[in-house]
Amino acid sequence: MITADQLRQKYLDFFVARGHKIIPSAPLVPENDPSVLYTTAGMHPLVPYLLGQPHPLGKRLVDIQKCMRTDDIDEVGDTFHHTFFEMLGNWSLGDYFKKESITWSYEFLTRELKLDSGRLYISCFAGDEDAPKDEESAAVWQSLGIPADRIFFYGKKDNWWGPAGLTGPCGPDSEMFYDITQTPCGPDCFPGDNCSRFSEIWNNVFMEYNKTGPGKFEKLPFPNVDTGMGVERTLAVINGYADDYLTHLWQPAISLLEKLTGNSYSTRFRDFRIIADHLRAAVFIISDGVQPSNKERGYILRRLIRRVAVKLKSLTPDITTTASRLSLLYVDQMSPVYPELAVNSALTQQTLADEISRFLKTLDKGLREFEKIEKIDGKTAFDLFQTYGFPLEITAELASAKGYNIDTREFTSEFKKHQEMSHTASAGMFKGGLQDQSGTVVKYHTATHLLHQALRDVLGDHVHQKGSNITSARLRFDFSHSARITPEELIRIEEKVNQKISVDLPVTRTEMPKDQALAQGALAFFPEKYPETTSVYQIGDYSLELCGGPHVSSTGQIGRIKIVKEESAGSGIRRIYAQLEK
Repeated sequence: MITADQLRQKYLDFFVARGHKIIPSAPLVPENDPSVLYTTAGMHPLVPYLLGQPHPLGKRLVDIQKCMRTDDIDEVGDTFHHTFFEMLGNWSLGDYFKKESITWSYEFLTRELKLDSGRLYISCFAGDEDAPKDEESAAVWQSLGIPADRIFFYGKKDNWWGPAGLTGPCGPDSEMFYDITQTPCGPDCFPGDNCSRFSEIWNNVFMEYNKTGPGKFEKLPFPNVDTGMGVERTLAVINGYADDYLTHLWQPAISLLEKLTGNSYSTRFRDFRIIADHLRAAVFIISDGVQPSNKERGYILRRLIRRVAVKLKSLTPDITTTASRLSLLYVDQMSPVYPELAVNSALTQQTLADEISRFLKTLDKGLREFEKIEKIDGKTAFDLFQTYGFPLEITAELASAKGYNIDTREFTSEFKKHQEMSHTASAGMFKGGLQDQSGTVVKYHTATHLLHQALRDVLGDHVHQKGSNITSARLRFDFSHSARITPEELIRIEEKVNQKISVDLPVTRTEMPKDQALAQGALAFFPEKYPETTSVYQIGDYSLELCGGPHVSSTGQIGRIKIVKEESAGSGIRRIYAQLEK
């Protein structure tokens, strides 16, 4: 059996031997990226380098990136969908391209992981008005021994990656599938049809384009390679499992659930998978600084925890203790790879306990409200879902006891309307695009450095950045501070920033060892995410920070800023909004 530790190490060693430098995982909360709620792929922290900025460690990189995807929450419960997962990735920033990337992928799968090349299937981009058919990738695969009848061509929906937001780097990809069962599901069984026969295990993205707007694609300064291999799915394939949850990554949690609830995975497998997946995701999200709320990232976390609570309620009366035991198991299991889990374990425990307690009170209110309802239809079921967090299955079970059958089509219709409104709101909220590199955004980004130091000057050295969000309309900056900022303090902070802008301080970038930069007093938001040699930005003799950019060349280019709002962003965290004066 190959363990997750062995798989991670094999991957890193393989690409280090081919000239790649290891970079650390970025946090799940993207820095200065208003287009996505969470880091969904390894490309997020590397966008400036994909667009042309030199990386301190060179042109060949390899990493293990923490990822969180929210599109498939309702799919979790099957054998292979996950919310949180680990992505193995290797990168070429204008160095090698399709031939080397595909050849190394083939070698890693067949030589290092010992997969049968006769069970590998490939898909490539079919071409459209934006980009040509990827005959080049198909030719490389055939030169390695993959016959043409195991190479499929699909359109953008299946074989084009990115951008992660509305704009940014993107391009055609070539996906690798492994034939798990070797048994066709029907006459038209093929890779990508979501049957249980094929498992997608790797994706090589050839980033040749930068999407600048709807239907607008420009060639990047140089082509890049971005690959992604999910640890969870690959681990199942190489160990001969058709169910990800049978691997050692999940079995300790599954076994503990069986012990604590007295239920069996074989009979309650869907509930077990949802609990195991969502709770692990929650542990990682909380550890990276997110708290449950009714907005954005916090809403996703709240939804995960509440779904765990509902599923646990059907298995055991001791919901809080069971969730706590499982979360501690994940901390013990994953903290050797991600030490921040152990550092933030107490916060994680308290957050889970508080949120479950709040939800159980809401659930009790919902049950009392349910008893007042005379007619239970699909719309009523959705109202209970939206107001009290009642999943459809709970409402259906309660309705059945009253002799009602719920019209699930009506519930689904109401749910889709809700989703469409949410997506529309999200599109507006995050319309800035992935790592928007416009001149205005660059000004705002540089201004956050000045704001960070000004906050420390006025409020004290306990102030540290906890997050930021920048669009072309404003900057938002989160920082550690327990008290409300007085109007007088806000005036002093704003004046300090504008004074440093008015004297037109130079903004310079140097590369140096991370430890040296920190020893010199450089500030860093999530310092563990930066490689051992990193970019350090200095603004005159006023500000020194680890950062990936982008920045103006001198502060006079920013103009004046105006602080427009200050508020709480959680326990011990304050939030400032500021805009450029026009």
